[in-house]
Amino acid sequence: MRITADVDRCVGAGQCVLTAPEVFDQDEDGLVTLLGTGDGHEDRVRLAAGLCPSRSLTVHED
Repeated sequence: MRITADVDRCVGAGQCVLTAPEVFDQDEDGLVTLLGTGDGHEDRVRLAAGLCPSRSLTVHED
């Protein structure tokens, strides 16, 4: 699994951080930042991508 985050689309809702805090965080502007690869948290990463209101997260199944 590979995760990409489009910070230009991010609206700072924080759903990703609430769903998978081991993988996602927010910068000082509230925009998504990646903390890791999602290994071991695949289900929560997929859920976070689905909950993202701006669809700024993409999960690439390798």
